[in-house]
Order: sequence, then structure tokens, then C-alpha cells
Amino acid sequence: MPLIQLVIVLVVVGVILWVINSYIPMQATIKKILNVVVIIVVILWLLNVFGIIGNLSTIRIGK
Repeated sequence: MPLIQLVIVLVVVGVILWVINSYIPMQATIKKILNVVVIIVVILWLLNVFGIIGNLSTIRIGK
């Protein structure tokens, strides 16, 4: 993935998260949970893009 595409994806995710936090009325706890989930997903995606972790489709949850 080219670096410019990576930066564009990160900016778009950031802007979407900012719009949700600014303009959609929610409880503060729900906003915090949403922010944490989005940050964890973005970190996992970045680790996968840079090849630090293997293919995410091989990760199994449960039995």
C-alpha cells in the first residue's frame, strides 16, 4: 500500500471520528467506547499493513 494512500485512509478515519464525536449526540461513555474501538481497529490494521502481525483472517476467537 502506498504511503499516500495510508495517510489518506488515516485522515478520513480521523475526520469521520471527529464528526461523530462533534455532531452526533451520545453519552460520553458511548463516545469513549467508540473511540477506543476505532483506535484498536486502526492499530491492528496498521500492524497488518506493515506486516508486523500476520494475516488477520487467521486469528480465531473462541473454539
